[in-house]
Amino acid sequence: MKSKAFAYVFATVFLIVAMLLGISIGSVHVPIVNIIQIIGAEIFRFISIDHIDPMQTNIVMSIRLPRVLLAALVGAALAIAGAAFQGLLRNPLADPYTLGVSSGASVGAVMTLFFQFSIPFVGAFTLPLLSILSAFLTIFLVLGFARKIDKGMKVETIILTGIIFSSFLGAFISLVIALTGEELRQIIGWLLGSVSMRGWTYIKIILPFFLIGSIIIMANSKELNAMSFGEERAQHLGVNVQRRKMVILIAGSILTGAAVAVSGTIGFVGLVIPHLTRILWGPDHRHLLPLSILTGSGFLILADLVSRTIISPIELPIGVITALIGAPAFGLILMKRRSVERSGSDA
Repeated sequence: MKSKAFAYVFATVFLIVAMLLGISIGSVHVPIVNIIQIIGAEIFRFISIDHIDPMQTNIVMSIRLPRVLLAALVGAALAIAGAAFQGLLRNPLADPYTLGVSSGASVGAVMTLFFQFSIPFVGAFTLPLLSILSAFLTIFLVLGFARKIDKGMKVETIILTGIIFSSFLGAFISLVIALTGEELRQIIGWLLGSVSMRGWTYIKIILPFFLIGSIIIMANSKELNAMSFGEERAQHLGVNVQRRKMVILIAGSILTGAAVAVSGTIGFVGLVIPHLTRILWGPDHRHLLPLSILTGSGFLILADLVSRTIISPIELPIGVITALIGAPAFGLILMKRRSVERSGSDA
């Protein structure tokens, strides 16, 4: 119990430090003391910040704080979705990116941007809604195709099918880009993944979907624990496997679709963060899911900080940074998994 308490303290401190660094560091340095006073004044109102340069206040409240909060929400959404998919499929290689869910959500978002769709009475929420629907459709196409290939629905088959769909949808997106004119810059900039210049509007867009998806997944943490031992074992423990699987897939699609809609395609967060959290703090989803939220938030904030400072004043897409970190990690996870399988077969 003490180790779990330490895990939460460590993850929370990591997130707070990442947020303070993300707000403080930039072309204009803002002291951490000033950041705390500015945010405190906005929340509690009675704190005076007359001694602080108004430019710093504007930078914190209008530019960096919403950017950091958006990165935190996107990182949290991808991390908890990845943790849920890994637990559901009992494989550390499963995540929204490898299962094709992220690519499916990207297709929905790209088509919305390309055709300038706007659903009546929905307005700004058109983009995340269509992105979520596209992600939801993709995961069920992946599962349906995998079932056609392998009646036993082996995890390896599902992941390979997800990679196939991801490649196909990526080619479709490339085709759309080739056909675009004035929308080209907007679509490419969005696809590379970024949380810059999004503002408070995008936080309002992702927040309700993040809360809904996260609450649904965490409400099924005990069922995920049972299913991590196999579907038959879970059924013996009284879990309605098919229903729970459907609910978790829907929640994961909601989280992935909303994250992709506001930030573009950011890969490997849902793969690396849950796996690392599982190694450090154990596989119990009652703790793995909230710890993944905290760690994923902090990780993406720091990745965004690196993306905008490493070759300043030029800003790299955040997806480039996560891929540079995530791709080698993906390879190490795969190599470790194969070595464990070989040692098991030799025994």
